[in-house]
Amino acid sequence: MTEIMNESPEKSPDAAEPEVLVEVSDAGVATVMLNRPKRKNGLNKAMVDQAIDALEAIWADDRCRVVVLTGAGTSFCSGMDLSERILPDEMTFMRRVGHLCSLIHDLPLPVIAKVRGGAVGYGANLALCADLVVAGDSATFGEIFAERGLSIDGGGSWLVPRLVGLGRAKEIMFLASRVSGPEAGEMGLVNRCVPDAELDALVDDWAGRLADGPRRALSVIKQQLNKSFERSFADAIESEAVAQALSFRSKESREGAKAFFEKRTPDFRSC
Repeated sequence: MTEIMNESPEKSPDAAEPEVLVEVSDAGVATVMLNRPKRKNGLNKAMVDQAIDALEAIWADDRCRVVVLTGAGTSFCSGMDLSERILPDEMTFMRRVGHLCSLIHDLPLPVIAKVRGGAVGYGANLALCADLVVAGDSATFGEIFAERGLSIDGGGSWLVPRLVGLGRAKEIMFLASRVSGPEAGEMGLVNRCVPDAELDALVDDWAGRLADGPRRALSVIKQQLNKSFERSFADAIESEAVAQALSFRSKESREGAKAFFEKRTPDFRSC
């Protein structure tokens, strides 16, 4: 059974469709779907606010063990919807969309971006904020900011150099490149690129494996890796020592060890 978090008993049948849909499966997989397919999931204030609310609710919900971020229709996200007025003003709006990226980055759960079609401008970097990015072969990551006379947003100035190196990042950003799904896979911009027909199955497999995994340990691993470029080696060693000392005392660790000796798959959901 899947629970749809957006629905409520008071919702009118004539109410507008939410611009972000959220479903949580019995397995603890929370799917967050951008839902403006007629606008290729272009972002406006309502979508940003709903996406932030969704992620904050997922953060507070102990049932959730992994997040899948995707878009309805044929595109992941076409970036900012420039046909709408930026509300309430440019700085407030940009800080709000930045907060959305920070939530994905800081969420103590693994986040998988499932990308079909266009992921353009902010939409490209929104996908790259996820811990794992799986692209269909129809995907295009368009870092088109310079072409629009704009600077980078969505965390791209931090993310892209770490994924592909500084020189390649400058090439992509300076030349307003459109990187196809297969090209993104080859250069390491995304984790995997597969035929569109295989995209759902691969993401479902990864999400299921992560949902069955050690929730606390995966949260710590994500935090450690996200901080890896800001720490010295000595700081990383000390952080690992503290985290591992605590892990040895956890229910997850005891279950993992017990399963090893009993030659079975660990049941981390029981922890």
